[in-house]
Amino acid sequence: MASHRKSRPAGTRVAGIRTPALATAALTSVALLSQSANAAPEADDKPSLEEVEKKVDDLYRQAESATDKYNAAKEKTAKQRKRVDTLLDGVAQRTQKLNEAREKLGSFAAAQYRTGASAPDTATFLLADTPQDYFDQTQLMDRMTGRQKIAVDDYVTQQSETMKKRQEATESLETLNETQGDLKTAKATVQRKLAEARELLSKLTAEEKARLAAIEREKQQEAARKAAELARQQAAQQQAQEEAAQQQESEASSSSGASSSTGSSSSTAPADSSYATKAEKALAFARAQIGKPYVWGAVGPGSYDCSGLTQAAWKAAGVTLPRTTWDQVNAGTTVSLTNAQPGDLVFFYDDLSHVGIYIGNGMMIHAPKPGTYVREESIYYDGESSIHSVVRPA
Repeated sequence: MASHRKSRPAGTRVAGIRTPALATAALTSVALLSQSANAAPEADDKPSLEEVEKKVDDLYRQAESATDKYNAAKEKTAKQRKRVDTLLDGVAQRTQKLNEAREKLGSFAAAQYRTGASAPDTATFLLADTPQDYFDQTQLMDRMTGRQKIAVDDYVTQQSETMKKRQEATESLETLNETQGDLKTAKATVQRKLAEARELLSKLTAEEKARLAAIEREKQQEAARKAAELARQQAAQQQAQEEAAQQQESEASSSSGASSSTGSSSSTAPADSSYATKAEKALAFARAQIGKPYVWGAVGPGSYDCSGLTQAAWKAAGVTLPRTTWDQVNAGTTVSLTNAQPGDLVFFYDDLSHVGIYIGNGMMIHAPKPGTYVREESIYYDGESSIHSVVRPA
């Protein structure tokens, strides 16, 4: 039987022949190329040190933002819990009054039933849970004496108020549960962000950590340079203002006498003096906290987060600030950076997730981030673009 396999042309066979050794070499080359191709992405997947630093900083910022949410939820929860307790007390008082009104109605109904002065359906009406439903029945209203009518009206009022208080308490309890849920969510977010940051840092080698520290020192040097530049600008501005004031005073003295100039200058001095006095107290408190650890959600006295520190500092000066950075930024007058005075609050980032208290010369006292301590630092510690606004709180 003839074979159905087609024979190969001789030329093709000779040209295409491969020895086992050549085939093995070819396969090995392919395997190596495949391994190289697979290995390349692994090397590329490892982030650079700069990328790690940025990621860690972002995580710390996100943690601070989540901390503000936690602080807001915690404050709201405390207020809501207080409201719930008040409402529950009100419900208890209303229930007592309702019971007293019910007993009074019962005594009227029992007396009428014994004397036959009232039909049985009247007693049913007086003892019903919702007597308002029967008010349209004028034949019953006609049978009631004045005292009975007052008793029924009192009962209906107490019942209505009690139901209202119970509804308010129920709604308040639901709100409390929601804020407690927000509190747990914010807390979990903070812990997750901090854990991610710690994990990234733990993967760095000793050499990488040293390089990261060097990068941080360079940033601090640049921040110090910018702070010194701002200090020079503020000093020049202050000198120019003083010279302008002296010139104005001199001109006023020559034209209308020194007395009028004295009166005009005294109108602005008390406000500035008052603020400076309060700011001095706030700064004295802040300086006394230097070296204490940053702990998210903390308001002292052993540790602080950023807004907890500024709130406590101004409280020492007799000024009450809100708890969160989002509210503190609205608790005063916004001023320009060049007009910043000691005691002013400096806010950072578009999400207002950080705040420090200005001490002058481009420097501030703040609680920076987890793993750090309250310290003096340039307001340019994270670059000029990170500065959001300056607010004078008092």
